[in-house]
Amino acid sequence: MLNKNPLWRYILVSGLLLLALLYALPNLYPEDPALNISARGGAVVTEQQRAVLEQQFDHAGIAAKSMLLTNGRLLVRFNSTEQQLQAHDIANKQLGDGYITALNLAPATPDWLSAIGATPMKLGLDLRGGVHFLLAVDINAALDKTLNDLVPTLRSQLRDAGIRYRSIEADTAAGRVQLVLRTADDVVTAKALIAKQDLGLLLTQGRDDLSLQLSLTEQRVKDIRDYALEQNISIIRNRINDIGVAEPLVQRQGADRIVVQLPGVQDTAQAKEILGATASLEFRLVDTDGDMAAALAGRVPPGSALFYSRDGRPLLLEQRIMLTGDHISNAAAGYDEYSRPQVLIKLDAKGGAMLSQASKDAVGRRMASVFTEYTPGSEVGADGNRILVKRQEVINDATITTRLGHDFAITGISTPAETQNLATLLRAGALIAPVQIIEERSIGPSLGQENIELGLTAIGWGMAAVLLFMALYYKAFGMVANLALVANLVLMVGVMSMIPGATLTLPGMAGIVLTVGMAVDANVLIFERIREELAEGRSVQQAIHLGYDRAFATIADSNITTLLVALVLFGIGTGPVKGFAVTLGIGILTSIFTAVVGTRLMVNLIWGGRRLQSLPV
Repeated sequence: MLNKNPLWRYILVSGLLLLALLYALPNLYPEDPALNISARGGAVVTEQQRAVLEQQFDHAGIAAKSMLLTNGRLLVRFNSTEQQLQAHDIANKQLGDGYITALNLAPATPDWLSAIGATPMKLGLDLRGGVHFLLAVDINAALDKTLNDLVPTLRSQLRDAGIRYRSIEADTAAGRVQLVLRTADDVVTAKALIAKQDLGLLLTQGRDDLSLQLSLTEQRVKDIRDYALEQNISIIRNRINDIGVAEPLVQRQGADRIVVQLPGVQDTAQAKEILGATASLEFRLVDTDGDMAAALAGRVPPGSALFYSRDGRPLLLEQRIMLTGDHISNAAAGYDEYSRPQVLIKLDAKGGAMLSQASKDAVGRRMASVFTEYTPGSEVGADGNRILVKRQEVINDATITTRLGHDFAITGISTPAETQNLATLLRAGALIAPVQIIEERSIGPSLGQENIELGLTAIGWGMAAVLLFMALYYKAFGMVANLALVANLVLMVGVMSMIPGATLTLPGMAGIVLTVGMAVDANVLIFERIREELAEGRSVQQAIHLGYDRAFATIADSNITTLLVALVLFGIGTGPVKGFAVTLGIGILTSIFTAVVGTRLMVNLIWGGRRLQSLPV
């Protein structure tokens, strides 16, 4: 019989709608103004400090909704933004500079919804408020580091090949490595060896017949730039995720810029703390033969450099770098056999081979871990940005007891909190090139809330106009289309809440408004086709059946072309354009489903299989 559907189809569609409704429910629960309190330098917030803060809040008449201490971090929820700001001042005064007290918005999803993974839609910076940074990547530092790394590599290769040389030095100012060999035969052999290695180097003759100059090719420079940017983006994203910022945006902009947006973070100090670890890690051998007194007087031995530990202790270290933090694949805090804190390091294959070779003849010597940080100085460069100043300190030094490989431990760290902090930094990775914040701006939660209210008002008026038109023009069939439109909105919200990478922005809300208007197009085509079939003398059941079947091709053509446009916008667009493309694409798919499948089930349930003379369409 025409226009009859099996029971399983009703159950399937109803189940999908209920699932979407379930995952859309968390959006009905507004976020709580909150404080995220954490300690700097790997320390933790204690239960005693939590109790003191609670007393201070009570004394000021602030009733916190909850104060949850987890993994050394304190999350305090409040009933209003005014309480949040007042508590922020109290916490800063009570805890001091050793702690980060950040304004934030905490989701208020009930536990039973969180248990099944139901979370509210991720809101973009323009709707939720937060902070925006534009970072400049110092590509020159990455190029200098590449040249410095080439020196030990070339030394090892020439030594293994039996090629004699006088000196190998990196001239970073000129962007090249200067190689001086002993004989003309060594020059010829070295040229052949370097060309065979394919290191991306351009060989030119030096000052005399026995010297060679090695500079980076244009392709190698481009590869280094792209690698530094992509790795920095990955590392910054890992650092942000490690502290629990929801749905951050970290993406490349131009040749040497990175955009970072942190929705929900209202304190730029906390954001700078997250991005401020523009540092790297190096492992060097301690020079125990050098004269420390002479070094302190300014006469540093050749091949060595003077460093200072965190407690101000001077150390002479070899200039040769054994290994950099680029090759660390994992790090974990733990304890040695004497219950002393340590950091367990795991290296990648290349790093393990490099460290094994470097430590082969260094058993019994001390190895130091050098922490290098770049901070903006007072001088301004030609590009208008402040020139970064390099600061280095030794975070620990320990004796190498056996030849090192892919796994080793950093010991000599005083507290477990410091080992945890260092392990977190190493897991996230050291930045390939230093970065500098050249632009920052903050969007308050009140502006974000205003955007949400205006967007919801636009969606409400758009839906009201469409619902009224459909009900008046298509009568009972129009009411069916209206139910499908409401179901379409629920499906859109539910799907966007379930997709991890989907973020709702203000242009995304414009995409929802557009989808509301487009969602009934398919039903208009179907209903007009049914009217034509009835006018041609078809029976009611034939008109319904043919109306849906013959209108489907037109519906598919029009929506597929729009969907392709949405995919192109998502692929090549950034920021607001992507937000619009996401909601438009999801809205097209859900509207086809509700208009073609949903309304047909309802029409068949109400009018299908019955002997009727007319239809209210």
